[in-house]
Amino acid sequence: MSYSRDNAELVGLRAVGWLAGNDDLLPVFLGATGADERQFREHHADPDFQGSVLDFILMDDAWISAFCEETGLDYSAPMEARAALPGGEAVHWT
Repeated sequence: MSYSRDNAELVGLRAVGWLAGNDDLLPVFLGATGADERQFREHHADPDFQGSVLDFILMDDAWISAFCEETGLDYSAPMEARAALPGGEAVHWT
């Protein structure tokens, strides 16, 4: 399934909301990105920011599983949504 930009942004918003409610993982994201809680709140609707949240979640299979299980999404949803957001295009090196 290929996500439209609007559907990808909905998944991105869900990812931001899921991460915001994860007291263990949110500080890891903030530390890894250098963002603070104010920036997190202010940029939640920005597709670029949503892409960074999805990139972060996609770094660990356990995070993908937890996000998808808690939100009822298919395990492929984060990757497919990420591909439809800015910066998610496939890179072709040849």
